[in-house]
Amino acid sequence: MDKDVTVWYDREGDYLEVLFEEKAGYFRETDNDAVMEKVDQDGHVIGFSILNVSEPEAAAPVSVTLRDVAA
Repeated sequence: MDKDVTVWYDREGDYLEVLFEEKAGYFRETDNDAVMEKVDQDGHVIGFSILNVSEPEAAAPVSVTLRDVAA
């Protein structure tokens, strides 16, 4: 299945956003303070964001489980 993914990066804010679907939704917290997941009104994960992507202390990969509550 082909799926378009949209990636936004704000260099000044050091903010990365990845969207799997272009639809209305809201961001909610995850177990990782730097990562927020974007969900639609039904709770399906439609993207995520990461703050401070280029921090030198972030030598390890960012890891988080995105929870699709509608599944």
